Amino acid sequence: MSKGLAHIMKQAQMMQQRMAKLQEDAASKTVEAAAGGGAVTVVVTGKHQIVSLSIKKEAVDPEDVEMLQDLVKAAVNEAMAKVQLEMSEQMSKVTGGINIPGLF
Repeated sequence: MSKGLAHIMKQAQMMQQRMAKLQEDAASKTVEAAAGGGAVTVVVTGKHQIVSLSIKKEAVDPEDVEMLQDLVKAAVNEAMAKVQLEMSEQMSKVTGGINIPGLF
């Protein structure tokens, strides 16, 4: 094997190890998002799992359940978008900007 190919393979192996570490760390990272001026707050992990959902009493109106549903959906969607952005930024640092589909 040529020195150039060996170097490329070593770099690929190092990148793979850094990506595995990033994916492992994602489970412990969290982001928070809110909707309705903080009426609904959600915290999700880097693995897209909800770890907490808070709804203030003022947001619960039996006459307007749709509003509460919209607030929960908005908070969750914002949190998921934040996680995706953060993970993409971290992955870009590992891959040097090379886009590898399906990682996050």
